[in-house]
Amino acid sequence: MPVFRTYLPIWLSFFGLIFFGLPASAQSLSDYLSVPFPSELTRNTAGTALAWVFNNQGERTVYMAEAPFFNGQKLTSFPGDNGVEISALTFSPDDHFLVFTRGNTVNASGEPANPGQLQESTARVLYAYHTVKKTLRRIAPGASPCISPDSKYLAYIASGHVWLATLSDSTAAPTRLFQSRGIPGQLAWSPDGSKLAFQSRRENHSFIGVYDRLSKSVSFPDPSADEDAYPTWSPDGKKLAFIRVAPRSFDLPFTPKPDAYPWQIRVIDFSTGQTKEWWRADSGKGSAFNGELPASSNKLLWPTPNILLFPWEKTGWLHIYSLDLQKNTVRDLSPGNGEVENWHLSVDQQSLYYVSNHGDPERRHIWKTTLNGSMPQCLSPGKDIEWNPVELKTGLAFLYSSATRPAWPALLQNGQRSALMADLFPTRFPTRMSTPQSVSITGTDGALSFGQLFLPPNQPAEGKYPAVIFLHGGSRRQMLAGFHYGQYYSHAYALNQFFASRGYAVLALNYRSGIGYGLDFREAPDYGAAGASEVRDLIGAAQWLSSRPDVDPSRISLWGGSYGGYLTAHGLAQRPELFLCGVDIHGVHDWNDEIPTFAPWYNPLNHPEAARKAYESSPEYYAHGWQDPVLFIHGDDDRNVPFGETIRMLEILRQQQVPCEQLVFPDEVHSLLLHQNWLKAYQATFDFIDKYTQRTH
Repeated sequence: MPVFRTYLPIWLSFFGLIFFGLPASAQSLSDYLSVPFPSELTRNTAGTALAWVFNNQGERTVYMAEAPFFNGQKLTSFPGDNGVEISALTFSPDDHFLVFTRGNTVNASGEPANPGQLQESTARVLYAYHTVKKTLRRIAPGASPCISPDSKYLAYIASGHVWLATLSDSTAAPTRLFQSRGIPGQLAWSPDGSKLAFQSRRENHSFIGVYDRLSKSVSFPDPSADEDAYPTWSPDGKKLAFIRVAPRSFDLPFTPKPDAYPWQIRVIDFSTGQTKEWWRADSGKGSAFNGELPASSNKLLWPTPNILLFPWEKTGWLHIYSLDLQKNTVRDLSPGNGEVENWHLSVDQQSLYYVSNHGDPERRHIWKTTLNGSMPQCLSPGKDIEWNPVELKTGLAFLYSSATRPAWPALLQNGQRSALMADLFPTRFPTRMSTPQSVSITGTDGALSFGQLFLPPNQPAEGKYPAVIFLHGGSRRQMLAGFHYGQYYSHAYALNQFFASRGYAVLALNYRSGIGYGLDFREAPDYGAAGASEVRDLIGAAQWLSSRPDVDPSRISLWGGSYGGYLTAHGLAQRPELFLCGVDIHGVHDWNDEIPTFAPWYNPLNHPEAARKAYESSPEYYAHGWQDPVLFIHGDDDRNVPFGETIRMLEILRQQQVPCEQLVFPDEVHSLLLHQNWLKAYQATFDFIDKYTQRTH
């Protein structure tokens, strides 16, 4: 394995340089959730301006900061905790416009989420901020903005069609660009703006389509019975690359898929009209396409005429490879044990920035390499967590966090790192926090899992600590040794810190089937609906905690959301003697009810053997053994886990006279949109566990 270069001096003692003079302690959970959460960090074409979204306790605002001082300014005013999201920040190529989407997605009935009960539409709408005139314009209902290379037009998707709006003329009404069967997505303009590539999703396959603006025609240059995605233009616009994945006749979600019929990269040559397979994955590891990593809108980058970049798990780790189109050779640009989670090209298109956990499994750091495969450089070693790098003319912007500080935007210029808009960081945020210890856990079958252990800060054990085990969702997630880069899990980390501040030992468990530890860990045998093997990690974690001299084995509780709620329910149902109580937040209880949410074709009656195994892998199958008190928390407009999952389990446990409580949020979705609901949910979680913990003290 290569030895990576590291550059330490520019990153040392960063938090100590920026934040100081904060109060010694905080008393309420709201203090732990008081920090505005940044997302959508992006730059303009010239590399002289940044934009991002701050979610400040439910109030979402677009900010922009410009060179040379990068003093942030508010571009929008949508006051209050209203539950309406802002996303897809995109600068126009001429840097005169910043386009974004405001609004919420719809459920199966076509209703946009509206937990705030706003008496107005909360559907997604496109806006454009004029960076020169300093004006904000509402364009039209829609999403997925894609700005033409000349910055005059905005292609977007609305009502299942592709539309075109004129950015330069605020009086012109948007028009539907073309008509075509299928659901369009993944819009991509050719470099000269004469063509628009898109994915056309059909019932069980997908095509890559091309709309020609001159002839006003739609074509599908290489149709097949496969799933085609991620259209990417060559720099000269004469070729179009895309990824082809062979569909499975029975592709059951939440089951292991370590290999598959090898996926391929195909290239359309418009000068000849020919399409060819340019590269195909080897059999075995990496043959199954990983559509989740890197976490970016496209899985192909074409920076120079002869170099195409793509992700591959050939080594059992998600790495970035360069394909030399002349020599037809590939090179691993991110070697070593670690997973690349997102990637960004440099301004000159000659280098690649990527974020991974190479050499530091429970953190994320920024790396840089050249396209010719030079030795990667770690730009951010240390104990912080960094992600979303954006190269500027005078340095680098990114988001970062630590074990004791939530996510925040920052700059690296002339070797100095500084926080953007540091004055917005709330003074009431706690300073006495636990720095978690990374631990390894042996499951009941001998398999290793991992996690972070929080102990009460500066509090020696008086007797033994009560304990909680936190279980993340996904399952394609990983809790880190610091505040998370995702708001859902940043909040969860904050609640774990709050538990620790109140005298609890907390174990955040990274069970098998999660990310961060390679393909074999993620695609663990029999996980999920194929056997629930990850429950063995949970039981092993409980036994490990019970064996610690500083933990009271009679006061170990569980909490988790989504897949974490599923595992919470499993623990309470299968091994009630190990646990005191649990909080199950929008958890899965019967895979046969959950799977159709992600695979509408699935009908348990048509697949009796798979349905039997899925049910036997579900908490409901073991519910007869459930004795421990439980609090269920769920929003009734959840699009990820049907609300009926909670209704059904409540019915079963009531019949068994198991103590049950519930907290239901009308019209709330899976990842809660209202900050007030996060506070209610987490306060209820702590109060419920603490109530039963104190009763047994």
